[in-house]
Amino acid sequence: MTVPVRKFLVVIDKTVECTVAVRFAARRAQHTGGRVSLLCVAAPADFQQWQGVEEIMKDEAHQDAEALVYDAAKAINELTGITPELIIEHGEETDCLMELIRRDRDISILVVASGTSKDGPGALVNLFATKVQAIPVTIVPGNLSDEQVDELA
Repeated sequence: MTVPVRKFLVVIDKTVECTVAVRFAARRAQHTGGRVSLLCVAAPADFQQWQGVEEIMKDEAHQDAEALVYDAAKAINELTGITPELIIEHGEETDCLMELIRRDRDISILVVASGTSKDGPGALVNLFATKVQAIPVTIVPGNLSDEQVDELA
């Protein structure tokens, strides 16, 4: 019987703690022979008065998402040699995340890093810690140094 390969999913955004989650997932995948998937969501444009402007805003959101996910993929590849799966979705972040988890049964663990601000641990941490029990979640403290992450992972 073969043991399934762990697939670690990280939601990519512009937060500082996201880099901690990316590094942790990369190191865990490296140490366990797993894979990494990166999800970045291009949020829908709120501006709907002129179709041309709305399309430009959608294109810019997609380009921003591409840049974020490519930067994270590059960091993972340089750190571990792993080439992650890149996923860009359009819509609301939590809806896209839940749909991806439902659709991709190979995802084993969602890796998130807790926020470090006074506003709390972050929306995804709150969502998966209190309401959603769809998948195991690893919550990494968002203020860990690279060395601390490497020791833990």
